[in-house]
Amino acid sequence: MNNELISIAAKTAESVIDTNDSLDIIQLVSFKLDKIEYGIDILSVHEILRIPEITRLPNAPDYIKGVINLRGNVIPVVDIRMRFGMPSAPVTELSRIIVVEIGEKLVGLMVDNVYQVIRLSRSRIDEPHELIEGISTEFINGIGRLQDRLIVILRLDNILFGEE
Repeated sequence: MNNELISIAAKTAESVIDTNDSLDIIQLVSFKLDKIEYGIDILSVHEILRIPEITRLPNAPDYIKGVINLRGNVIPVVDIRMRFGMPSAPVTELSRIIVVEIGEKLVGLMVDNVYQVIRLSRSRIDEPHELIEGISTEFINGIGRLQDRLIVILRLDNILFGEE
């Protein structure tokens, strides 16, 4: 885990811990797109990067921004906003790439900003179809409830190449 992720965890740990069932806790790295908070299991997160130079690939889908060189490894970068059907947003000082492991491959997920690290009891995670009707569950693993917030927990398997 890199220093930026450790720093985010240290800044937010005291305010986002759900301690209902300490034996069945998952940790999520959360980020926001517009006003919706999303979470990725921290065990899938390899590191978090500031936006480096991205090499665009010809004939790639619009949501694949290109590839980056991460210490000798070529990693595809997916613009999460575009993958979810949202309009693209400009890169800002807060924009980040969350490098995640999907299967045995590393993939970069471009997000508006990394919000915080959350500890959440599995008992506070609901199946998405119970809460959301009409929205594809292709990308959603569950909906976490934390105090007065809902966190959309992502299913990473379909982020790079979905059920298209």
